[in-house]
Amino acid sequence: MMTCKDASRLLSQAQDRPLGFGEQLRLRLHVLICDGCANFSRQVATLRRAVQALRERSGPDPRS
Repeated sequence: MMTCKDASRLLSQAQDRPLGFGEQLRLRLHVLICDGCANFSRQVATLRRAVQALRERSGPDPRS
């Protein structure tokens, strides 16, 4: 069984890389049964959308 620590690590890593099939499956099963990790998953998704919206509003990154 996946721990909450493992789940939170994978939820964070999923923002930077595609997860493998086994990782996705284990993570989805854990999130289905763990309210805390389900909440964390929603928070990560909300933060990602907020950052994307901010990037779109501010225009191109001047460093690139």
